Amino acid sequence: MSKLLVKPKQTRDQDGNVIRITPESAGWDYVGFEVYKLKTGETFEKSTGDREMAVVLLSGRANAQTSEKSWDNIGERMSVFDETPAYTVYIPNDDEVKLKALTDLEIAVCTAPGKGTYEARLVRPEDVHVAKRGSGSMEREIHGVIPEEEPADSLFVIEVFTPAGNWSSYPPHKHDQDNYPDETYLEETYYHKINPAEGGFAVQRVYTDDRELGETIIVNDGCSVLVPKGHHPCSAPPGYELYYLNVMAGPIRKWRFTNDKDHEWLTK
Repeated sequence: MSKLLVKPKQTRDQDGNVIRITPESAGWDYVGFEVYKLKTGETFEKSTGDREMAVVLLSGRANAQTSEKSWDNIGERMSVFDETPAYTVYIPNDDEVKLKALTDLEIAVCTAPGKGTYEARLVRPEDVHVAKRGSGSMEREIHGVIPEEEPADSLFVIEVFTPAGNWSSYPPHKHDQDNYPDETYLEETYYHKINPAEGGFAVQRVYTDDRELGETIIVNDGCSVLVPKGHHPCSAPPGYELYYLNVMAGPIRKWRFTNDKDHEWLTK
């Protein structure tokens, strides 16, 4: 199995955790990512410490609160494949968050180094930047939950919906050089969901120009992929829709990338 593939636990932990990626486990410095599955009535609680946090409601409804703010009955979609924008709670470092599940609930917990610049806030569906990207069999829908244009110290959080049979994060691109303004170093995680999940899969490549890193990874529903460097396109087979949640962070909060020169002609 590829060291870049993180499979979900077969049985959730006592706190509901099914995926846990830390900077230490990933071997990098910035991005942390977790997934929790809660039953109706269960609670999720976490302190942010020195990291800012975005809790994305992947599916289900909840009440949420931080040390100073609260929001009741948030969440709208019962599946990511409803393709409606997510509700997300942003929490700064040195704070805490608590969610109570009003229905069965799946949440993604995205973290990166914080500076305490911004207050806790709720990102509602109407706040999410929705756009089509690519064309033909490269077209997909982008939901900018916390894109570059919205405030955060380090985090980028993006949802992507790729139709069956299409390629995504394509043409291949990379952001592994700290060379602003031409390119920025950003670590990245992908969290994949497949529809239908039963028997479904997607394919993701992670490779560098010199092929020192060259992985072709089969992902199933609920799997995560680490992208420490290199290009990272993915493909949805015919008959299976692909959703993924991207989390990125690095030393500079700018998204500047370089296309794979062999495939850059596709952008024209």
